[in-house]
Amino acid sequence: MKRYLVFLIASSFVFSFSTIKNSIAAEDSVYDFSWLDKDKEVYVLQNRKFRKKSKLTVGATFGRSINGAFVDSNEVNLLASYFVSEDWGLEFSYTKADGSLNKTHDSVKEQGAKAFYKKIDTAMAAMLMWSPFYSKINTFNKIFYYDWLFGVGLTNVSTLDNRNEFTTGPNNGELTSESSTAFTWTTGLRFYINEHWSTRIDFKAIHNSTEVQVTDTEEEERILSYYNFNVGLNYTF
Repeated sequence: MKRYLVFLIASSFVFSFSTIKNSIAAEDSVYDFSWLDKDKEVYVLQNRKFRKKSKLTVGATFGRSINGAFVDSNEVNLLASYFVSEDWGLEFSYTKADGSLNKTHDSVKEQGAKAFYKKIDTAMAAMLMWSPFYSKINTFNKIFYYDWLFGVGLTNVSTLDNRNEFTTGPNNGELTSESSTAFTWTTGLRFYINEHWSTRIDFKAIHNSTEVQVTDTEEEERILSYYNFNVGLNYTF
């Protein structure tokens, strides 16, 4: 029994060491398969098939808000990115959103209360992109390659709000437009179809410090956060 435990512990140690060693392997690292021909090499997964370095990618995504308290919003995003290396790049985007009042807003209004809302109209963002992870999935006898992307940056966001409803009454109906600079970040996956075409799935957030109408006569500085889930298509030149 003791011999079996010693063998099990030793095997686990060797397997763990091998896993850690392979996980930090460089792109040009190779596995040592002693049973193969000495002239043959088997490269690790870090050997990329699709490259991003020095390539321009343009695309479009369609998204929907997932945290609107009183407004349900859809948006269209136009994207352009350029990577100076396989890991680092820049991305610029333009967003046009279309929001409509939801059932929560109607319920508040039916109770005789006023619901303040501020929705995004347009946004222009510039982000620093980081893509440290890439992998492949073998399913249905087909291999799918993808990158995992992260981005942080700033966006110039134009919003529309109903502050006039608090000061001039509900019959006015005119929304107030406001522009400000906000912090934005994103994370997403890019699945490669071929050398030029790829799909994109991402989660995007905008955090905007702005004035919020609390009562008919009082405003308060708050940070409003907008979260959207997007899917779309890219083309790489």
